[in-house]
Amino acid sequence: MESQRNLLVIGLLVVSFLLWQQWNADKAPKPQTVAVTQTDSSVPAASNATDVPGEKAQTSTRQLIKLSSDQLELLVDTQGGDIVDAKLLQHTVAQDSNDPFPLLMDKPGRLYVAQSGLIGRDGPDSRPEGRPSYTSAQTEYKLVEGQDKLVVPLTWTSPEGVTFTKEFVLTRGKYTIGVDYQVTNSSTKPLELQFYGQLKQTIAAPEDQQSHALMASAYRGAAYSTTDIRYQKETFDNMKETSLNTSTTGGWVGMLQHYFVTAWTGDTAGQNQLYSRVVANGQEAIIGLKEPVTNVAPGAAVTLGSTLWIGPKLQDEMATVAKHLDLTVDYGYLWFIAQPLFQLLQFLHGLVSNWGVAIILITLIVRGGMYPLTKAQYTSMAKMRMLQPKLTALRERFGDDRQKMSQAMMELYKQEKVNPLGGCFPILIQMPIFIALYWTLMESVELRHAPFALWLTDLSVKDPYYVLPLLMGATMWWIQKMSPTTVTDPMQQKVMQFMPIIFTFMFLWFPSGLTLYWLVSNIVTIIQQTMIYRQLEKKGLHSREKK
Repeated sequence: MESQRNLLVIGLLVVSFLLWQQWNADKAPKPQTVAVTQTDSSVPAASNATDVPGEKAQTSTRQLIKLSSDQLELLVDTQGGDIVDAKLLQHTVAQDSNDPFPLLMDKPGRLYVAQSGLIGRDGPDSRPEGRPSYTSAQTEYKLVEGQDKLVVPLTWTSPEGVTFTKEFVLTRGKYTIGVDYQVTNSSTKPLELQFYGQLKQTIAAPEDQQSHALMASAYRGAAYSTTDIRYQKETFDNMKETSLNTSTTGGWVGMLQHYFVTAWTGDTAGQNQLYSRVVANGQEAIIGLKEPVTNVAPGAAVTLGSTLWIGPKLQDEMATVAKHLDLTVDYGYLWFIAQPLFQLLQFLHGLVSNWGVAIILITLIVRGGMYPLTKAQYTSMAKMRMLQPKLTALRERFGDDRQKMSQAMMELYKQEKVNPLGGCFPILIQMPIFIALYWTLMESVELRHAPFALWLTDLSVKDPYYVLPLLMGATMWWIQKMSPTTVTDPMQQKVMQFMPIIFTFMFLWFPSGLTLYWLVSNIVTIIQQTMIYRQLEKKGLHSREKK
């Protein structure tokens, strides 16, 4: 019985450590207001991803063009054609706000932009005089009712007579943006061009947006995918030490933050180069990709470009944009458990249209499926308590002779057909399920601003009145009271007594959706434990144990 309790304590401590580690692993940025200012772009050279050519700012001809669809509102800088501001119209800054969530921005001390261009021997973004200043027929473009696509052309003609038309394509209901170059070579010489797309972001989050040490957080940084690596994080610290420089067919690069992602996708058929680096004296990080060099003969016209995702982490939609892009919904090393749990959660939400109710239902399903193991656990614990008088007699008989004591105990277990570890298996199984569900609820943007009932208006944040954590702690304490321990060691007794307090303290800052799951799970445990003990009493097992 003591070994059983030891494993229980160890298990709970392991869960606590893993969750604590997850809290402090990464920091998630918070929403912020956007203001557009001049950006100092860093463009990769064609030959080496770490080279940054000098630029001559052309502020006199700079202009911001506004592009709007039903999902996105973008600001494009005509100098270079970069997206320097992006708002998500279907996601607000806060639940009680009407302000759309700003994902990309260019403001003093806070930079996050999506840059793209053509480099190479004849690329307009590699010219020594600086990046091109495109012209636009309008300053504002909007996807109107009845229109499925919005195509916005920006045009620049080189001194050699080559026409470059940079087109942005927005589609109704989509978070994807097509960024294409229509190149018409009216010159007398062949051209060598190479498309690049990169994301540039300030490394340090503003002080007022840094997560509290005890608050749940999510990964903030870069990531990429290749033919050999499905999904790999590229942290800002890694960029400072070693720059990414790898080639792959297809692939993508992105910048991630809690619930949202921005990503460039590579040419699915060509060999793309992925790169990263740190600029601005270590203050800004860049991750990008370069597609293969394209040759354009005199008098010929070509189209080259890429697709950019700017939006929430919607797994089903991202999976259609690029292979493995849906893995930016990072469930950790237990993804094989978390993904089916999320699919089940989605299915249940489709039935009840309430994420809180869906969490309750998935808890009942999980705990119901584990009932046979739970029954075996409490039956084993009851049998172990019945053996306590005999175990006490063995201790008195063999004293400090641990070897003979262990042999006698194993013989006793064999005679009574009791497995001393039988009560631990349900706990060990529940640990990965709980951790997987933790990541599921942490990463699912569907739960952001999702109401449940009464004061619980956002399942992705902590309970504002701490009602759920306190109820969770109370039910955990009650479960302990229902399961009297035979542990005599004072230290172990104190650890077990303080466990509900420790968990209550931890859950004060947990997302209310996760706390709801744990509370319902405890209530189910109390009901199941009561039912099992009553069944044992009918068999005379539990009643004999209590005498």
